[in-house]
Amino acid sequence: MLAIVGPTASGKSCIAVEIAKKIDGAIVNGDPFQAFLEIPIGTGQPSLSERQGIPHYGYGELPLDLVLNPASFGQMARDWLDTVVKSGKRPILVTGSGLYLRGVWNQLDEMPDVPEKIVKKMRRLCSQLGSPALHRYLASVDPVRASQLHPNDGSRIQRAMALHLATGERPSKFLSGVGRMAPAGWHLLLVLPTRDSLRDRVARRVKSMLELGWREEVQRLAEKGLLPHIMRLRPLGYDLLLECPDSDMAEQKIILATQAYAKRQETWFKNQLPNARRLDPDTGCLDVAICNIS
Repeated sequence: MLAIVGPTASGKSCIAVEIAKKIDGAIVNGDPFQAFLEIPIGTGQPSLSERQGIPHYGYGELPLDLVLNPASFGQMARDWLDTVVKSGKRPILVTGSGLYLRGVWNQLDEMPDVPEKIVKKMRRLCSQLGSPALHRYLASVDPVRASQLHPNDGSRIQRAMALHLATGERPSKFLSGVGRMAPAGWHLLLVLPTRDSLRDRVARRVKSMLELGWREEVQRLAEKGLLPHIMRLRPLGYDLLLECPDSDMAEQKIILATQAYAKRQETWFKNQLPNARRLDPDTGCLDVAICNIS
């Protein structure tokens, strides 16, 4: 099987389609947000025209009230991969989420449930105190996990602290699977533009999503009463559009937040999957990449 990974806006989906054309493949979604209904624009789900007739599995299929975790989503993705295999095509997994990729590979220890009230408490504290302050507290209870996270990586710090409060244990105890290599039989392609190119790609993508109707998508969610699910899921950018729906300031904030997120994704893939084949989408040769992973 083939996994195409990399930061947001790096061009993974486009490259996956081109590779699928050449190897008779079908594409499987490995991003939990892109699996949900009602939010195709803000999560960057490939449109019908972008799919170019290539079969895609796992995009826009799940209701927003479904609660996912890396293990449950991983099982869904494995089912989609099996469906592709049974169809006679070669499966191509596409994702920018390292944690959920580990879930697809079944490399995470069983995670205990964390009560929603604790999750909300951590979000509130992170908003009030800032992620660096939470990171310092995490370092006092679990130096190992804290050393793996950047002080500004608010989402992962919140998850780690919520896990600690729910169990009284060090979060690293439950994350022994992180850091393993890809399972046997998997080929990896890391799509990685230069840092300047990635920042520009993010800016163009955010602008394009707004032009496609991202603000209107948020309005439809509000009209359907689905905003509580969005606030629970917290997909990138939606909270900023809710705060200032008609302001250019929201666009700039989303661009900056997405650029910071893409940088963290880049760091994760470089560190956790050092042996993955790399492709610069701006200068690399796709045919060479296909030969190296076929």
